[in-house]
Amino acid sequence: MAKILLADDDRTLTVNLKEWLTESGYVVDVVFSVADAGSAIRTIEYDLVLLDWEFPDGAGVQMVKEYRAAGGDVPILMLTGRSDPKDLEQGLDSGADDYLVKPFNVTELGARMRALLRRPRPVTGDQIKVGRLILYPQTQRLVNGTKEVDLRHMEFLVIELFMRHPGKIFSPEKIIERIWNSETDVSLHAVYSCIKRLRQKIDLPEQRESVLRTISGSGYQMVDNPY
Repeated sequence: MAKILLADDDRTLTVNLKEWLTESGYVVDVVFSVADAGSAIRTIEYDLVLLDWEFPDGAGVQMVKEYRAAGGDVPILMLTGRSDPKDLEQGLDSGADDYLVKPFNVTELGARMRALLRRPRPVTGDQIKVGRLILYPQTQRLVNGTKEVDLRHMEFLVIELFMRHPGKIFSPEKIIERIWNSETDVSLHAVYSCIKRLRQKIDLPEQRESVLRTISGSGYQMVDNPY
């Protein structure tokens, strides 16, 4: 499940857009100023940023420039009422990955978001494959070899995160940050319990270690071949 930062000072738009994004399966944080957008994108790991061009406290396009200059690489889709080709050129030259003029259709927004969220992972159609595990994100199904695994919703969110980033280490705190919005109060114990349940469901008796390996002092890491 992708985590989205929505930054726009139009509160009516953000309420409606957040509702649609949440219903579409995204985790969404909302900010209403360019200062808060800059702070959030530097401190929280997002998969995509939807950013307004103009705020009362500054320009989104300038924030993009500064973020890219500092090495930031999260995809950014600019949302703006400006339709002049020169503005489009300025927005893309600043480091934005795409540009959508308001008012826009959410169907088009969704298509552009999916294009930016695609990764060069071993994904075939609607499948994500890591080792013997195959995940179907759209239907929240997980197949372990030839056996389908019954997943709770939280378990699906966690295994999807790991399968989209095999080899990457996630601390329990980072798992909470990536999966739940910043207003949600989730305990570390909930993460520990979820990892334990997932291991019971996906590990085989003959494995030397879990598919979800514990990295001492750091967190957890998904491995392709635990044998």
